[in-house]
Amino acid sequence: NTFLIEIEKLKKDTKGKLKAIQIQDDENAKMKETIQKHLQTIQSNERQLLEKENEMKKMQRQHQEGIVKLYADMETIKNDCIEKEKQTSIYYQLIQDLKEKNAKLTQGCKNAIESKNPEQREEIELMNQHSSSSSSSFSSVVNFDLFRSAKLLKTFHGHTSAVSSIAYLSLRDEEFLCSGSLDKTIRVWDMKTTKQVKVLNRHLECVWCVKFSSYHYHDNCRVTICSASDKVIQFWDLKTKTVIQSFTEHINTVSSIEFSPFNRGRYLCSGSFDTTVRLWDIDQYIVLHTLKGHTDDVLCVEFSPLQSSANDNHKSNGIGIIGGNGYTICSGSYDKTIRLWDVETAKELTVFKGHDDTLWSVKYSPYGSDIGGSSGNIICSGSWDKTVRLWDIRSKGQIQVFNGHTNYVTCVDFSPFTHIIYSGSNDNTIRFWDVRTTKQMHIINGNARDVEVSCLLFYSPKSKINNSSCGDILCYGSTGGSIHMWG
Repeated sequence: NTFLIEIEKLKKDTKGKLKAIQIQDDENAKMKETIQKHLQTIQSNERQLLEKENEMKKMQRQHQEGIVKLYADMETIKNDCIEKEKQTSIYYQLIQDLKEKNAKLTQGCKNAIESKNPEQREEIELMNQHSSSSSSSFSSVVNFDLFRSAKLLKTFHGHTSAVSSIAYLSLRDEEFLCSGSLDKTIRVWDMKTTKQVKVLNRHLECVWCVKFSSYHYHDNCRVTICSASDKVIQFWDLKTKTVIQSFTEHINTVSSIEFSPFNRGRYLCSGSFDTTVRLWDIDQYIVLHTLKGHTDDVLCVEFSPLQSSANDNHKSNGIGIIGGNGYTICSGSYDKTIRLWDVETAKELTVFKGHDDTLWSVKYSPYGSDIGGSSGNIICSGSWDKTVRLWDIRSKGQIQVFNGHTNYVTCVDFSPFTHIIYSGSNDNTIRFWDVRTTKQMHIINGNARDVEVSCLLFYSPKSKINNSSCGDILCYGSTGGSIHMWG
Protein backbone atom coordinates (compact mmCIF):
# COMPACT_ATOMS: atom_id res chain seq x y z
CA ASN A 1 0.00 0.00 0.00
CA THR A 2 2.77 2.39 0.85
CA PHE A 3 4.35 1.74 -2.50
CA LEU A 4 1.07 2.46 -4.32
CA ILE A 5 0.63 5.67 -2.34
CA GLU A 6 4.11 6.79 -3.35
CA ILE A 7 3.41 5.95 -6.97
CA GLU A 8 0.16 7.91 -6.92
CA LYS A 9 1.91 10.85 -5.32
CA LEU A 10 4.62 10.67 -7.97
CA LYS A 11 1.99 10.66 -10.69
CA LYS A 12 0.40 13.82 -9.23
CA ASP A 13 3.77 15.56 -9.03
CA THR A 14 4.53 14.55 -12.62
CA LYS A 15 1.18 15.90 -13.83
CA GLY A 16 1.83 19.20 -12.00
CA LYS A 17 5.27 19.51 -13.53
CA LEU A 18 3.90 18.68 -16.99
CA LYS A 19 1.25 21.35 -16.55
CA ALA A 20 3.87 23.87 -15.45
CA ILE A 21 6.02 22.92 -18.44
CA GLN A 22 3.01 23.40 -20.73
CA ILE A 23 2.34 26.81 -19.21
CA GLN A 24 6.01 27.71 -19.65
CA ASP A 25 5.89 26.56 -23.28
CA ASP A 26 2.82 28.74 -23.91
CA GLU A 27 4.56 31.72 -22.39
CA ASN A 28 7.69 31.00 -24.42
CA ALA A 29 5.58 30.85 -27.58
CA LYS A 30 3.98 34.17 -26.77
CA MET A 31 7.38 35.66 -25.98
CA LYS A 32 8.72 34.34 -29.29
CA GLU A 33 5.78 35.90 -31.14
CA THR A 34 6.36 39.22 -29.37
CA ILE A 35 10.06 39.09 -30.16
CA GLN A 36 9.23 38.31 -33.80
CA LYS A 37 6.95 41.38 -33.99
CA HIS A 38 9.65 43.58 -32.44
CA LEU A 39 12.15 42.25 -34.95
CA GLN A 40 9.75 43.10 -37.79
CA THR A 41 9.25 46.62 -36.36
CA ILE A 42 13.00 47.10 -36.05
CA GLN A 43 13.49 45.93 -39.65
CA SER A 44 10.74 48.31 -40.83
CA ASN A 45 12.31 51.20 -38.92
CA GLU A 46 15.69 50.37 -40.39
CA ARG A 47 14.22 50.44 -43.89
CA GLN A 48 12.53 53.80 -43.19
CA LEU A 49 15.77 55.21 -41.74
CA LEU A 50 17.64 54.01 -44.82
CA GLU A 51 15.04 55.65 -47.09
CA LYS A 52 15.25 58.91 -45.09
CA GLU A 53 19.02 58.79 -45.23
CA ASN A 54 18.93 58.31 -49.02
CA GLU A 55 16.39 61.15 -49.35
CA MET A 56 18.56 63.47 -47.25
CA LYS A 57 21.60 62.58 -49.36
CA LYS A 58 19.58 63.34 -52.52
CA MET A 59 18.42 66.69 -51.08
CA GLN A 60 21.98 67.49 -50.09
CA ARG A 61 23.18 66.75 -53.63
CA GLN A 62 20.38 68.92 -55.10
CA HIS A 63 21.24 71.74 -52.67
CA GLN A 64 24.90 71.57 -53.59
CA GLU A 65 24.03 71.50 -57.30
CA GLY A 66 21.72 74.53 -56.77
CA ILE A 67 24.50 76.47 -55.05
CA VAL A 68 26.91 75.62 -57.85
CA LYS A 69 24.35 76.71 -60.48
CA LEU A 70 23.61 79.93 -58.56
CA TYR A 71 27.29 80.82 -58.45
CA ALA A 72 27.58 79.99 -62.14
CA ASP A 73 24.56 82.23 -62.95
CA MET A 74 26.02 85.03 -60.84
CA GLU A 75 29.29 84.73 -62.69
CA THR A 76 27.45 84.79 -66.05
CA ILE A 77 25.50 87.90 -65.04
CA LYS A 78 28.70 89.55 -63.84
CA ASN A 79 30.41 88.78 -67.16
CA ASP A 80 27.36 90.06 -69.10
CA CYS A 81 27.44 93.32 -67.13
CA ILE A 82 31.15 93.71 -67.81
CA GLU A 83 30.58 93.02 -71.52
CA LYS A 84 27.68 95.49 -71.73
CA GLU A 85 29.78 98.11 -69.99
CA LYS A 86 32.52 97.54 -72.55
CA GLN A 87 29.99 97.77 -75.39
CA THR A 88 28.56 100.97 -73.92
CA SER A 89 32.02 102.53 -73.79
CA ILE A 90 32.65 101.44 -77.38
CA TYR A 91 29.29 102.87 -78.52
CA TYR A 92 29.95 106.17 -76.78
CA GLN A 93 33.38 106.37 -78.37
CA LEU A 94 31.88 105.58 -81.78
CA ILE A 95 29.26 108.27 -81.34
CA GLN A 96 31.87 110.78 -80.19
CA ASP A 97 34.13 109.94 -83.12
CA LEU A 98 31.22 110.31 -85.54
CA LYS A 99 30.27 113.67 -84.04
CA GLU A 100 33.85 114.91 -84.32
CA LYS A 101 34.20 113.67 -87.90
CA ASN A 102 30.83 115.17 -88.83
CA ALA A 103 31.77 118.51 -87.26
CA LYS A 104 35.07 118.54 -89.15
CA LEU A 105 33.31 117.57 -92.38
CA THR A 106 30.67 120.25 -91.88
CA GLN A 107 33.30 122.91 -91.21
CA GLY A 108 35.34 121.73 -94.16
CA CYS A 109 32.29 121.88 -96.40
CA LYS A 110 31.46 125.38 -95.16
CA ASN A 111 34.97 126.53 -95.92
CA ALA A 112 34.86 124.86 -99.33
CA ILE A 113 31.47 126.34 -100.13
CA GLU A 114 32.80 129.84 -99.61
CA SER A 115 35.53 129.29 -102.22
CA LYS A 116 33.71 127.25 -104.87
CA ASN A 117 31.47 128.16 -107.79
CA PRO A 118 27.65 127.64 -107.53
CA GLU A 119 27.68 124.17 -109.14
CA GLN A 120 30.40 122.91 -106.83
CA ARG A 121 28.70 124.48 -103.81
CA GLU A 122 25.48 122.60 -104.59
CA GLU A 123 27.37 119.32 -104.96
CA ILE A 124 29.20 119.85 -101.66
CA GLU A 125 25.97 120.73 -99.84
CA LEU A 126 24.32 117.53 -101.09
CA MET A 127 27.31 115.49 -99.94
CA ASN A 128 27.21 117.20 -96.55
CA GLN A 129 23.47 116.51 -96.14
CA HIS A 130 23.96 112.84 -97.04
CA SER A 131 26.85 112.51 -94.59
CA SER A 132 24.86 114.17 -91.78
CA SER A 133 21.84 111.97 -92.47
CA SER A 134 23.90 108.76 -92.45
CA SER A 135 25.73 109.74 -89.26
CA SER A 136 22.49 110.73 -87.55
CA SER A 137 20.77 107.49 -88.55
CA PHE A 138 23.64 105.33 -87.25
CA SER A 139 23.86 107.29 -84.02
CA SER A 140 20.10 106.97 -83.54
CA VAL A 141 20.18 103.18 -83.92
CA VAL A 142 23.08 102.88 -81.49
CA ASN A 143 21.37 105.14 -78.95
CA PHE A 144 18.15 103.13 -79.02
CA ASP A 145 20.07 99.90 -78.51
CA LEU A 146 21.62 101.54 -75.47
CA PHE A 147 18.26 102.86 -74.28
CA ARG A 148 16.85 99.33 -74.18
CA SER A 149 18.94 98.80 -71.06
CA ALA A 150 17.67 102.04 -69.48
CA LYS A 151 16.70 101.95 -65.83
CA LEU A 152 14.96 104.16 -63.31
CA LEU A 153 17.38 106.95 -62.31
CA LYS A 154 15.33 109.33 -60.18
CA THR A 155 11.80 109.91 -58.89
CA PHE A 156 10.16 113.26 -58.10
CA HIS A 157 7.67 113.19 -55.22
CA GLY A 158 5.33 116.03 -54.27
CA HIS A 159 2.06 115.94 -56.20
CA THR A 160 -0.89 114.39 -54.40
CA SER A 161 -2.92 113.57 -57.52
CA ALA A 162 -2.37 112.69 -61.17
CA VAL A 163 0.38 114.53 -63.06
CA SER A 164 -1.31 115.83 -66.21
CA SER A 165 1.58 117.57 -67.97
CA ILE A 166 5.37 118.02 -67.80
CA ALA A 167 7.74 120.46 -69.57
CA TYR A 168 11.53 120.84 -69.70
CA LEU A 169 13.66 124.01 -69.69
CA SER A 170 17.43 124.38 -70.03
CA LEU A 171 19.05 127.69 -69.04
CA ARG A 172 22.81 128.13 -68.94
CA ASP A 173 23.96 125.65 -66.28
CA GLU A 174 20.46 125.01 -64.93
CA GLU A 175 17.84 122.48 -65.98
CA PHE A 176 14.25 122.55 -64.77
CA LEU A 177 11.18 120.36 -65.03
CA CYS A 178 7.72 121.89 -64.65
CA SER A 179 4.69 119.76 -63.83
CA GLY A 180 0.95 120.41 -63.66
CA SER A 181 -1.41 118.22 -61.70
CA LEU A 182 -5.02 117.50 -60.88
CA ASP A 183 -4.07 118.48 -57.30
CA LYS A 184 -4.40 122.11 -58.62
CA THR A 185 -0.68 122.89 -58.27
CA ILE A 186 2.22 123.66 -60.59
CA ARG A 187 5.60 122.49 -59.36
CA VAL A 188 9.10 123.26 -60.63
CA TRP A 189 11.97 120.83 -60.02
CA ASP A 190 15.74 120.96 -60.28
CA MET A 191 16.58 118.17 -62.73
CA LYS A 192 19.99 117.47 -61.21
CA THR A 193 18.87 117.13 -57.58
CA THR A 194 15.15 116.24 -58.09
CA LYS A 195 14.42 118.86 -55.43
CA GLN A 196 11.28 120.95 -55.69
CA VAL A 197 12.26 124.60 -56.10
CA LYS A 198 8.88 126.30 -56.59
CA VAL A 199 5.19 125.58 -55.99
CA LEU A 200 2.47 127.65 -57.68
CA ASN A 201 -0.81 126.87 -55.92
CA ARG A 202 -3.24 129.65 -56.77
CA HIS A 203 -5.30 127.66 -59.27
CA LEU A 204 -8.79 126.83 -58.03
CA GLU A 205 -9.25 123.82 -60.33
CA CYS A 206 -7.17 121.03 -61.87
CA VAL A 207 -4.14 122.07 -63.92
CA TRP A 208 -4.36 120.31 -67.29
CA CYS A 209 -1.32 121.59 -69.14
CA VAL A 210 1.91 123.53 -68.48
CA LYS A 211 4.57 124.98 -70.81
CA PHE A 212 7.61 127.24 -70.46
CA SER A 213 7.21 130.43 -72.51
CA SER A 214 10.26 131.07 -74.70
CA TYR A 215 8.75 134.38 -75.87
CA HIS A 216 8.77 135.94 -72.40
CA TYR A 217 12.30 134.76 -71.77
CA HIS A 218 13.65 136.09 -75.08
CA ASP A 219 11.66 139.32 -74.68
CA ASN A 220 12.67 140.24 -71.12
CA CYS A 221 14.79 137.37 -69.73
CA ARG A 222 11.91 136.36 -67.49
CA VAL A 223 11.34 132.63 -66.85
CA THR A 224 7.61 132.28 -67.40
CA ILE A 225 5.27 129.31 -67.12
CA CYS A 226 2.00 129.12 -69.01
CA SER A 227 -0.76 126.95 -67.51
CA ALA A 228 -4.22 125.80 -68.52
CA SER A 229 -6.85 125.28 -65.85
CA ASP A 230 -10.63 125.50 -65.78
CA LYS A 231 -11.58 128.31 -68.24
CA VAL A 232 -8.37 130.31 -67.92
CA ILE A 233 -4.85 130.39 -69.37
CA GLN A 234 -2.34 132.06 -67.04
CA PHE A 235 1.26 133.19 -67.33
CA TRP A 236 3.37 132.99 -64.16
CA ASP A 237 6.59 134.79 -63.35
CA LEU A 238 8.64 131.99 -61.81
CA LYS A 239 10.80 134.29 -59.70
CA THR A 240 7.95 136.17 -58.03
CA LYS A 241 5.33 133.36 -58.32
CA THR A 242 2.80 135.93 -59.55
CA VAL A 243 0.37 135.86 -62.49
CA ILE A 244 1.47 138.44 -65.08
CA GLN A 245 -1.06 137.67 -67.83
CA SER A 246 -4.38 135.83 -68.23
CA PHE A 247 -6.61 134.78 -71.12
CA THR A 248 -10.24 134.12 -70.15
CA GLU A 249 -12.16 133.93 -73.44
CA HIS A 250 -12.77 130.16 -73.33
CA ILE A 251 -16.14 129.28 -71.79
CA ASN A 252 -15.17 125.82 -70.55
CA THR A 253 -12.08 123.94 -69.30
CA VAL A 254 -8.87 124.61 -71.24
CA SER A 255 -7.28 121.20 -71.74
CA SER A 256 -4.22 121.84 -73.90
CA ILE A 257 -1.84 124.66 -74.90
CA GLU A 258 1.10 124.89 -77.32
CA PHE A 259 3.47 127.74 -78.33
CA SER A 260 4.26 128.56 -81.96
CA PRO A 261 7.58 127.33 -83.39
CA PHE A 262 7.83 130.62 -85.33
CA ASN A 263 8.28 134.25 -84.18
CA ARG A 264 10.05 133.09 -80.99
CA GLY A 265 6.88 131.51 -79.61
CA ARG A 266 4.83 134.71 -79.73
CA TYR A 267 1.63 132.83 -80.59
CA LEU A 268 -0.25 130.31 -78.48
CA CYS A 269 -2.92 127.82 -79.50
CA SER A 270 -5.33 126.30 -76.99
CA GLY A 271 -7.92 123.54 -77.01
CA SER A 272 -10.97 123.55 -74.76
CA PHE A 273 -13.97 121.58 -73.63
CA ASP A 274 -16.02 124.39 -75.28
CA THR A 275 -15.20 122.50 -78.58
CA THR A 276 -13.01 125.32 -79.96
CA VAL A 277 -9.35 125.83 -80.73
CA ARG A 278 -8.09 129.39 -80.28
CA LEU A 279 -4.98 131.14 -81.56
CA TRP A 280 -3.63 133.94 -79.34
CA ASP A 281 -1.15 136.77 -79.80
CA ILE A 282 0.72 136.86 -76.47
CA ASP A 283 2.30 140.22 -77.21
CA GLN A 284 -1.01 141.96 -77.99
CA TYR A 285 -3.17 140.00 -75.49
CA ILE A 286 -5.76 139.15 -78.16
CA VAL A 287 -7.45 136.18 -79.83
CA LEU A 288 -6.47 136.04 -83.50
CA HIS A 289 -8.66 133.09 -84.55
CA THR A 290 -11.32 130.87 -83.06
CA LEU A 291 -11.28 127.55 -84.92
CA LYS A 292 -14.67 125.84 -84.94
CA GLY A 293 -15.44 122.41 -86.33
CA HIS A 294 -15.19 119.87 -83.53
CA THR A 295 -18.50 118.69 -82.12
CA ASP A 296 -17.21 117.75 -78.66
CA ASP A 297 -14.43 118.53 -76.14
CA VAL A 298 -11.04 119.35 -77.67
CA LEU A 299 -8.42 117.48 -75.63
CA CYS A 300 -5.12 118.10 -77.46
CA VAL A 301 -3.55 120.63 -79.83
CA GLU A 302 -0.19 120.86 -81.58
CA PHE A 303 1.69 123.27 -83.87
CA SER A 304 3.40 121.73 -86.87
CA PRO A 305 7.04 122.31 -87.79
CA LEU A 306 7.51 124.18 -91.05
CA GLN A 307 5.86 122.05 -93.75
CA SER A 308 7.93 122.53 -96.87
CA SER A 309 5.94 120.25 -99.17
CA ALA A 310 2.56 119.62 -97.55
CA ASN A 311 -0.55 121.62 -98.32
CA ASP A 312 1.16 123.66 -101.07
CA ASN A 313 -2.24 124.49 -102.46
CA HIS A 314 -3.12 126.23 -99.19
CA LYS A 315 -0.02 128.45 -99.13
CA SER A 316 0.18 132.07 -100.12
CA ASN A 317 3.20 134.10 -101.15
CA GLY A 318 5.40 135.58 -98.42
CA ILE A 319 5.53 134.70 -94.72
CA GLY A 320 1.92 135.52 -93.97
CA ILE A 321 0.30 138.01 -91.63
CA ILE A 322 1.73 136.54 -88.42
CA GLY A 323 4.66 134.66 -89.91
CA GLY A 324 2.78 131.37 -89.84
CA ASN A 325 2.72 130.61 -93.56
CA GLY A 326 3.65 126.93 -94.02
CA TYR A 327 2.50 126.00 -90.52
CA THR A 328 -0.64 124.17 -89.41
CA ILE A 329 -2.37 123.24 -86.17
CA CYS A 330 -3.84 119.82 -85.50
CA SER A 331 -6.35 119.06 -82.76
CA GLY A 332 -7.83 115.90 -81.29
CA SER A 333 -11.25 115.64 -79.73
CA TYR A 334 -13.78 113.60 -77.83
CA ASP A 335 -15.65 113.49 -81.17
CA LYS A 336 -13.04 110.87 -82.30
CA THR A 337 -11.56 113.08 -85.06
CA ILE A 338 -8.29 114.86 -85.76
CA ARG A 339 -8.67 118.20 -87.53
CA LEU A 340 -6.02 120.14 -89.40
CA TRP A 341 -6.12 123.96 -89.54
CA ASP A 342 -4.18 126.56 -91.51
CA VAL A 343 -2.50 128.99 -89.11
CA GLU A 344 -2.79 132.05 -91.34
CA THR A 345 -6.30 131.60 -92.74
CA ALA A 346 -7.87 129.63 -89.84
CA LYS A 347 -9.35 127.35 -92.51
CA GLU A 348 -10.07 123.71 -91.68
CA LEU A 349 -7.92 121.72 -94.13
CA THR A 350 -8.51 118.06 -93.29
CA VAL A 351 -10.55 115.84 -90.98
CA PHE A 352 -9.00 112.47 -90.11
CA LYS A 353 -11.42 109.75 -89.05
CA GLY A 354 -10.58 106.22 -87.96
CA HIS A 355 -10.27 106.08 -84.18
CA ASP A 356 -13.15 104.39 -82.37
CA ASP A 357 -12.90 106.51 -79.22
CA THR A 358 -11.67 109.82 -77.79
CA LEU A 359 -8.44 111.38 -79.12
CA TRP A 360 -6.18 112.16 -76.15
CA SER A 361 -2.85 113.00 -77.81
CA VAL A 362 -1.59 114.22 -81.22
CA LYS A 363 1.96 114.97 -82.37
CA TYR A 364 3.60 116.04 -85.65
CA SER A 365 6.65 114.21 -86.91
CA PRO A 366 9.81 116.32 -86.62
CA TYR A 367 11.60 114.07 -89.12
CA GLY A 368 11.93 114.20 -92.87
CA SER A 369 12.38 111.45 -95.43
CA ASP A 370 12.96 108.73 -92.83
CA ILE A 371 9.24 108.25 -92.43
CA GLY A 372 7.75 109.72 -95.50
CA GLY A 373 8.74 113.14 -96.77
CA SER A 374 9.32 116.55 -95.24
CA SER A 375 8.95 117.20 -91.53
CA GLY A 376 5.43 117.81 -90.29
CA ASN A 377 3.72 115.67 -92.91
CA ILE A 378 3.01 112.79 -90.52
CA ILE A 379 0.76 112.98 -87.44
CA CYS A 380 0.85 110.45 -84.61
CA SER A 381 -2.25 110.02 -82.44
CA GLY A 382 -3.21 108.13 -79.29
CA SER A 383 -6.76 107.25 -78.34
CA TRP A 384 -8.98 105.71 -75.73
CA ASP A 385 -9.59 102.92 -78.29
CA LYS A 386 -6.16 101.59 -77.05
CA THR A 387 -4.43 102.20 -80.40
CA VAL A 388 -1.69 104.46 -81.72
CA ARG A 389 -2.03 105.58 -85.34
CA LEU A 390 -0.06 107.44 -88.00
CA TRP A 391 -1.69 109.76 -90.56
CA ASP A 392 -0.28 111.21 -93.78
CA ILE A 393 -1.28 114.86 -94.32
CA ARG A 394 -0.60 114.72 -98.06
CA SER A 395 -2.73 111.64 -98.78
CA LYS A 396 -5.20 112.63 -96.01
CA GLY A 397 -5.34 109.05 -94.80
CA GLN A 398 -4.26 106.63 -92.11
CA ILE A 399 -1.00 104.81 -92.85
CA GLN A 400 -0.26 102.71 -89.74
CA VAL A 401 -2.05 101.25 -86.68
CA PHE A 402 -0.13 100.07 -83.59
CA ASN A 403 -1.91 97.56 -81.36
CA GLY A 404 -0.68 96.30 -78.01
CA HIS A 405 -1.91 98.56 -75.23
CA THR A 406 -4.62 97.04 -73.05
CA ASN A 407 -6.12 100.33 -71.83
CA TYR A 408 -6.53 103.96 -72.89
CA VAL A 409 -3.54 105.54 -74.68
CA THR A 410 -2.91 108.84 -72.89
CA CYS A 411 0.20 110.23 -74.61
CA VAL A 412 2.24 109.71 -77.78
CA ASP A 413 5.29 111.30 -79.39
CA PHE A 414 8.12 110.80 -81.85
CA SER A 415 11.23 109.66 -80.00
CA PRO A 416 14.73 111.04 -80.60
CA PHE A 417 15.50 107.65 -82.20
CA THR A 418 14.83 107.51 -85.95
CA HIS A 419 11.86 105.35 -86.95
CA ILE A 420 10.71 104.99 -83.31
CA ILE A 421 7.55 106.43 -81.72
CA TYR A 422 6.53 105.88 -78.13
CA SER A 423 3.26 105.87 -76.21
CA GLY A 424 2.03 105.86 -72.60
CA SER A 425 -1.18 104.26 -71.40
CA ASN A 426 -3.53 103.64 -68.53
CA ASP A 427 -2.26 100.04 -68.68
CA ASN A 428 0.80 101.49 -66.86
CA THR A 429 3.24 100.81 -69.70
CA ILE A 430 5.36 102.86 -72.09
CA ARG A 431 5.78 101.15 -75.45
CA PHE A 432 8.20 101.87 -78.29
CA TRP A 433 7.16 101.10 -81.88
CA ASP A 434 8.92 100.84 -85.23
CA VAL A 435 6.97 103.14 -87.58
CA ARG A 436 7.94 101.08 -90.62
CA THR A 437 6.73 97.68 -89.39
CA THR A 438 4.37 98.58 -86.46
CA LYS A 439 6.43 96.11 -84.41
CA GLN A 440 6.73 96.78 -80.68
CA MET A 441 10.46 97.30 -80.07
CA HIS A 442 10.59 97.81 -76.30
CA ILE A 443 8.34 98.17 -73.26
CA ILE A 444 8.79 99.90 -69.90
CA ASN A 445 6.48 98.83 -67.09
CA GLY A 446 5.49 101.63 -64.74
CA ASN A 447 5.75 101.55 -60.97
CA ALA A 448 2.91 99.43 -59.55
CA ARG A 449 1.93 102.17 -57.10
CA ASP A 450 1.51 104.70 -59.92
CA VAL A 451 -1.35 102.80 -61.59
CA GLU A 452 -1.22 104.66 -64.94
CA VAL A 453 1.17 106.61 -67.21
CA SER A 454 -0.32 110.07 -67.85
CA CYS A 455 2.33 112.15 -69.70
CA LEU A 456 5.76 111.74 -71.34
CA LEU A 457 8.77 113.64 -72.65
CA PHE A 458 12.32 112.98 -73.82
CA TYR A 459 15.13 115.48 -73.27
CA SER A 460 18.89 115.59 -73.75
CA PRO A 461 20.66 116.73 -70.56
CA LYS A 462 23.54 119.19 -70.71
CA SER A 463 25.86 116.61 -69.19
CA LYS A 464 25.69 112.84 -68.84
CA ILE A 465 23.69 111.72 -65.81
CA ASN A 466 25.32 109.19 -63.51
CA ASN A 467 24.23 105.59 -64.12
CA SER A 468 22.37 106.45 -67.33
CA SER A 469 22.76 104.02 -70.23
CA CYS A 470 22.56 106.61 -73.02
CA GLY A 471 22.45 110.36 -73.59
CA ASP A 472 18.67 110.71 -73.91
CA ILE A 473 16.48 110.80 -70.81
CA LEU A 474 12.80 109.83 -70.61
CA CYS A 475 10.55 111.47 -68.01
CA TYR A 476 6.99 110.38 -67.38
CA GLY A 477 4.23 111.47 -65.02
CA SER A 478 1.76 109.11 -63.40
CA THR A 479 -1.75 109.18 -62.01
CA GLY A 480 -0.22 108.32 -58.64
CA GLY A 481 1.42 111.78 -58.52
CA SER A 482 5.05 110.70 -59.04
CA ILE A 483 7.37 111.71 -61.89
CA HIS A 484 10.04 109.23 -62.95
CA MET A 485 13.28 109.68 -64.89
CA TRP A 486 14.63 106.79 -67.02
CA GLY A 487 17.91 106.62 -68.82
